[in-house]
Amino acid sequence: MPRTLAITGGTGFVGGHTLAEALSRGHTIRALTRRPQPPREGVEWVEGSLTDIPALARLMQGADAVIHIAGITNANDRAGFETGNVLGTAHVRQAAGGRPMVHVSSLSAREPQLSLYGTSKLQAEHIARGAAGPLAIVRPPAVYGPGDTEFLALFKAVRAGLVPLPAGARASMIYGPDLAKALVALAEDLHGPASAGGAIFEIDDGSGGYAQAEIARAIATALGTRMASFPVPGPALSIGAAVDTAISRTLGRLPKLSFDRARYLAHPDWTADSAPLRSLGIWQPHTALAEGMAETARWYREAGWMA
Repeated sequence: MPRTLAITGGTGFVGGHTLAEALSRGHTIRALTRRPQPPREGVEWVEGSLTDIPALARLMQGADAVIHIAGITNANDRAGFETGNVLGTAHVRQAAGGRPMVHVSSLSAREPQLSLYGTSKLQAEHIARGAAGPLAIVRPPAVYGPGDTEFLALFKAVRAGLVPLPAGARASMIYGPDLAKALVALAEDLHGPASAGGAIFEIDDGSGGYAQAEIARAIATALGTRMASFPVPGPALSIGAAVDTAISRTLGRLPKLSFDRARYLAHPDWTADSAPLRSLGIWQPHTALAEGMAETARWYREAGWMA
């Protein structure tokens, strides 16, 4: 049955796929945005931010369920992560009232001691668990697909033919549109039988995870190129973070490889187990790594991002 979904983060990579999935299933959308957006059939844009309480109240008007995707993955300090992820979640939870809510966390919340980002995502989960209505928390691993900017640098490194990879690390993957399908399915469930209520779900493509070199080889195949990889130990990642941080400060931007991300990348096990989510019978992954990387490569080329 069609529902009205309130969505934060709808202008981002995961949010964009979630809007498309919700619309394809006949739902109408109320989506938060910090800047004006072009009209889109089935979507009502609500201008505001996660700290704009009146805007969040407008966002929730008439909504049957909430999908909270918005947050930040990179910041200068702890306060930046807390403002974007913890305080923002508190405001969304309060505005949601008793509405069902799907809260998008991160697999990094499983190991909060490794990064400020992971700490903030775990804190946000604690905040979300105080929701008055039915709640499900989703912890995605690495998310990739058309429109993603995070994997673009790795695609370009693979195309160049030489790829540094964290030594001994394994990671799970999830294709962006597949994650979107899960988020919308959970919102539908919470507004109905609520069989997912109160649970924290890891999510992946069902593979159980990959060695980092396998991911790089899948990208190479998608690009139709050859590449060589070499392992980078944790201390070397820290040195790289120090260099990138110093350069970024002089340029007035956030580092791509921050100390936070270096500690995250050095962790050997970012594999996820989506069996509990799959067992609900409301979602299954559809896109294997090879297929997803091929589609991502095609999109990058058509968008001119691989020039």
